[in-house]
Amino acid sequence: MDPKHRALLRTHRLYLSGELLVSDTIVPFLYQEGILTGAQVEDVRSQSTDRQKTLRLLDLLPSRGPRAFDLFLRSLDDFSWVREQLLVELQKQPGPGTSSTDECQLPDSVLQKVPSDRDLSRLASRLGAEWEAVLIDLGLSAEDLFRCRSDHALSTHGAVLSGLVTWRQREGKRATVRRLLQSLNATEIHHSVLEEALN
Repeated sequence: MDPKHRALLRTHRLYLSGELLVSDTIVPFLYQEGILTGAQVEDVRSQSTDRQKTLRLLDLLPSRGPRAFDLFLRSLDDFSWVREQLLVELQKQPGPGTSSTDECQLPDSVLQKVPSDRDLSRLASRLGAEWEAVLIDLGLSAEDLFRCRSDHALSTHGAVLSGLVTWRQREGKRATVRRLLQSLNATEIHHSVLEEALN
């Protein structure tokens, strides 16, 4: 997803979570268009309130590829006022060269630290379908991934977290936030996913 689209969804999270009911039309449309997987649809629907369902969808969308934002806008037929508001806000955003949304905002002190269990858990909940590519870039083997998946067959979050913890245990002090950031960049996941996990 384009950094400016990520920034827009992040900035308007509370507005969107108060306006949208995602279960009936938005989530099925995004599933039909291949933006969401079946597991992600279940993840969204398992949330207890409409607001939490919308927030969960907004957590997933930024890592769902370049078509995710445009198809999200198309899914808002029943919420045309929300789509109009987002398009207006998009026009207000500064153009390339004046925006800092493409720069990683994490200070060097954070980049050098080893992420905590809480940091890794929050990152695991934000990684989309690219989680396996991230773990492979971090040095895990296909056998490691198989073990993560089989040990946590009912929980993608558990499988991802298990892989991240395995990486941290193996790398020790070299398992830094900076290294995580490099792997996210290599798999074309925007740095805001990591920044949100650490905030």
